[in-house]
Amino acid sequence: MIVSFSVLSFVQSLALTVMLHPLHVSVTEVEYDEKDKALEIMMRVFVDDLELTMRNKLNQPELDITEPKGMTLDQMVLPYITEHFKLSLDNKVQKIHYLGHEKEGEAFIFFIEVQNVKKWKSIQVMNDIIMEIHEDQSNLVHVTVKGKVRSLRLTKSKSQDVLTFDTK
Repeated sequence: MIVSFSVLSFVQSLALTVMLHPLHVSVTEVEYDEKDKALEIMMRVFVDDLELTMRNKLNQPELDITEPKGMTLDQMVLPYITEHFKLSLDNKVQKIHYLGHEKEGEAFIFFIEVQNVKKWKSIQVMNDIIMEIHEDQSNLVHVTVKGKVRSLRLTKSKSQDVLTFDTK
């Protein structure tokens, strides 16, 4: 009985800590599609974090990002994403194509693509999404090439990094 009470107390403390100090994270998945010669990208960002960011960026403190007035969410976030998310392959900056979004629970998933990708060895990712709002923001990036997954954790102090793959 004492053990189960301790476990319950620990779980409640952990839940309270998470509620008082939320986790600030985004997750981006980059997959190299050899057949289509493209990088297929899905970026998950919490709705409340993005809303706070866009309120500050657009100087609109009452902005409801799920029902923006005067522009669509895609029109609003496209310039932000292209400014704060960049990819280079073998030191050559790639043009990203924003495809759209969907809402999944408390997050938005943004769909992005890099087309006409030739064989490459290194990918440099810069992702400082939301970092102007949250000092403790972590942007996790998972890159998949030929079934092999490599990951990066990008933070305010290190918002870009390089992964090397044997793709040639």
